[in-house]
Amino acid sequence: MSLPFRRRGVPEIGELVVAQVKKVFDYGAYADLLEYQNLEAFIPWSEISTKYVKDIREILKEKQVVVGKVIRVEKKPTRIEVDISLKRVMEGEKRIKMLRWKRMQKAQKIVELTAKKLGKSLDEAYKEVWVHLERMDPLSILEDAVMMGSQKLVEVGINEQWAKAIYEEAEKHITIKTVRIRGIAKIISYKPDGVERIKKLLTEIKNLSLSSQVKLDVYTIGAPRYRIEIEAHDYKTAEEVFNKISSLIDKLAKNMEIDSYSFEREEIQKG
Repeated sequence: MSLPFRRRGVPEIGELVVAQVKKVFDYGAYADLLEYQNLEAFIPWSEISTKYVKDIREILKEKQVVVGKVIRVEKKPTRIEVDISLKRVMEGEKRIKMLRWKRMQKAQKIVELTAKKLGKSLDEAYKEVWVHLERMDPLSILEDAVMMGSQKLVEVGINEQWAKAIYEEAEKHITIKTVRIRGIAKIISYKPDGVERIKKLLTEIKNLSLSSQVKLDVYTIGAPRYRIEIEAHDYKTAEEVFNKISSLIDKLAKNMEIDSYSFEREEIQKG
């Protein structure tokens, strides 16, 4: 549950934090703030639940991970005191925070593994890599790198040696979800050079200029029917390409005087 790279400083009032319960008492519980360095929080008995709690141990157990909202931060000469509330965290907030927490863990693990691979210390990894990633959503940056290459990491300030190694490690642990849209094109030409006209039309579609994040495949499933498959990282992009191809088929078929043509959606799949 421990993170190799933890935040410095203290959380702000109202901030959502991830904490691991370490000691439970009748009056409340103490928990480690997992995102911060050497910082713990107190969970008052009155802030555990909106319902009446007879025994605090019915709700909180040692080593349990919870999401809390910071309600008090007090800096004293020898220590920093932080109080968090569990009952003031909405279910939706809790889900989002835990999702972000898991994404943070995954991103840090990839950087940690890369450091070991390069024979670097965690301190070096923090200074040379993590300080650049933590400014944004670290896992999103790694996901972009998997899709677009290590240059994406160089763009955020990471040197090329680290960027290449992180990219290679990220590819092992990150699977980019995709959306596929399939369409069936039915193309008929009765002219003497009809076959060549159809081949030219399909070649134009295959050579359509698209983003490097979009894959396009065109193949026959038995003349005069041809399957056109679009794969993208989101439905909106796939839909835009589908519509672009539909317009192109219409334009080319008219220019080439194709006798009969149609293009219909076959199915949608999430990969």
